[in-house]
Amino acid sequence: MAKDHADQALDRELDDLPPELRWREWLRRIEAVLFASASPIPSEDLARVVGQGVSVDLIIEDLAADLEGRSFELAKVAGGWMLRTRPAYAPAIRAAADVGEQDLDLREYDVAVLAAIAYHQPITRDGLKDIFGKEISRDLIGRLHARGLIGTGPRSPRRGAPYTYVTTDQFLVAFDLESLQDLPDREQLEDAGVMSATGT
Repeated sequence: MAKDHADQALDRELDDLPPELRWREWLRRIEAVLFASASPIPSEDLARVVGQGVSVDLIIEDLAADLEGRSFELAKVAGGWMLRTRPAYAPAIRAAADVGEQDLDLREYDVAVLAAIAYHQPITRDGLKDIFGKEISRDLIGRLHARGLIGTGPRSPRRGAPYTYVTTDQFLVAFDLESLQDLPDREQLEDAGVMSATGT
């Protein structure tokens, strides 16, 4: 209810401003929304802070140009837009800021299990066992889940209806993917020796 009231109070059209100031205000609104959000925001949601018929894509292009050469950038991940620090500044941030649990701290095996889930989702623990040739620990599944990288998918239509696992939007953000379509081609990974033909 409060959100609806705030939507009604927001002057989207800004008819009292000259066109160049109107555009600048819309750009700053989108920048403020992205700055305040911890997760990617779809273009449709960003359109709620600008005038009717205004191209969010063009505003995004102008904002990206404004940020050129700055320590942070605009990125399209998980089907939405977000502001993030450029990778070159990661060492400086780790040296001076409390980034706490933002570091994924994944081992090679953890990444392999995560990749198997991404490529085979929805997948059960038995499905992962078939890929890896051994049982995947509940502890590992729990760690990936706690980091927000995987979630519970639909129940498997098998006897006992075991849970399945799927990747999340946080997975897409963590690995800089707009969607699962941006995962590296499996055949290329196999050719490079990163992934075997069996899926690991």
